[in-house]
Amino acid sequence: MLDAVVVGAGPNGLTAAVELARRGFSVAVFEARDTVGGGARTEELTLPGFRHDPCSAAHPLGVSSPAFRAMPLDRYGLTWLHPELPMAHPFPDGSAAVLSRSVGETAASFGPRDAGTYRRLVEPFLPGWDTLVRDFMSLPLTALPRDPVALARFGLAGLPPSTWLMRRFRDEKAKTLLAGLVAHVMAPLGGFATGAVGLVFALAAHARGWPVARGGSQSLSDALAAYLTDLGGTLHTGYEVKRLDDLPPARAYVFDTSPTALARIAGFGRAYDRYRYGPGVFKIDYALDGPVPWTAEEARRAGTVQIGADHTEIGAALRAASHEGRAPDRPFLITVQPSVVDPTRAPAGRHVFWAYGHVPHGWTGDLTDAVERQLERFAPGFRDRVLARATAGPPELAARNANYVGGDIATGAVRGLQVLLRPKPSLFPYGTPHPAVFLCSSATPPGPGVHGMSGHNAAKAVWRRLRQT
Repeated sequence: MLDAVVVGAGPNGLTAAVELARRGFSVAVFEARDTVGGGARTEELTLPGFRHDPCSAAHPLGVSSPAFRAMPLDRYGLTWLHPELPMAHPFPDGSAAVLSRSVGETAASFGPRDAGTYRRLVEPFLPGWDTLVRDFMSLPLTALPRDPVALARFGLAGLPPSTWLMRRFRDEKAKTLLAGLVAHVMAPLGGFATGAVGLVFALAAHARGWPVARGGSQSLSDALAAYLTDLGGTLHTGYEVKRLDDLPPARAYVFDTSPTALARIAGFGRAYDRYRYGPGVFKIDYALDGPVPWTAEEARRAGTVQIGADHTEIGAALRAASHEGRAPDRPFLITVQPSVVDPTRAPAGRHVFWAYGHVPHGWTGDLTDAVERQLERFAPGFRDRVLARATAGPPELAARNANYVGGDIATGAVRGLQVLLRPKPSLFPYGTPHPAVFLCSSATPPGPGVHGMSGHNAAKAVWRRLRQT
């Protein structure tokens, strides 16, 4: 009998399997797709030689992850590549705010009236970033805070809505960049703890950067899988699990799935009926014949580029998708251009680029024209650079990755108490109605992102049970 079976080979499932195998437990992973990866994959979606990331491409939380940093993933081919600027936010007048590794450069891009405010906001947290991120991404029951004072100070700044944080700033550039950071998790700007979302992304950029994985996000997943294999774990791909009886006998079962799928497979009935999924996204992967022709020079040097004219426009786009049940006329866009730092991603002189905007849950329309009109506002002539495009709305995203219910790439709405208490209010979020079945996906704390910490935290709960039985 195996000690543990993991269902789903996304970053969290693979991390949970590695953590268990490192401690001497026998582990097998079962993945429905033919390759591992979940939200961290790389595929030729458009033309031969153009390697795209169907979901996550830039990894600010991955490079800072305490779980990943404790593993020798570089020995298995993972190399982080850092663009000159982690992120830029251009404006219609050709200027831009930037999120740089340098706090000073970032503050200066906001203008003199907000530079000092920004420094005072972020600088106190940076010396202890590694400790803070470990405390922030762990639960008290899985790891006691190493610096409870810093964590409390962070909570005072981050638990209120991001709109409260924006009031500290006087000009639009700082407010808009912060609004864009919050929108990465598709959270309404006025929601609980959204200030923490913006702060975490900003601090991550200053402390560790927003890198891409050389060769694509698949490199991270492949490194985790190779490390697991060396530790004695086994991987089974192309194996769809429809019920627990499809799996071999084990002392524990760990699911890197949505709560909905877990309830169906494990026979938990309505156990997660109150869990809420958020808006979907509409994503376009592009093969380009040259770099994106951004008007703002800073955007040409950045790995990630946020698109929204001001914080009011960003807020309106989020409300349209989250509360009004319609696609926004001017969607807020998150875009990533990996080939500005990784020439292996496209043929010589060519580039890969992706953009996504928020749409209602399960939306079936086509946002291509609205996305490209937005891009043309900040990069005139963009359409002329397009060699090919691959579009994916909520139905296509859910078909590729079953965790993206209704196109929700966060595997659950990031609003209300569900920001912190996922998948339900509980001191044991990784446990389920069955004592031998656990959940480790982004539907558990600390939530969405390619960081493996949900898998890491769940693995702790699993090995504690295994040592008691």
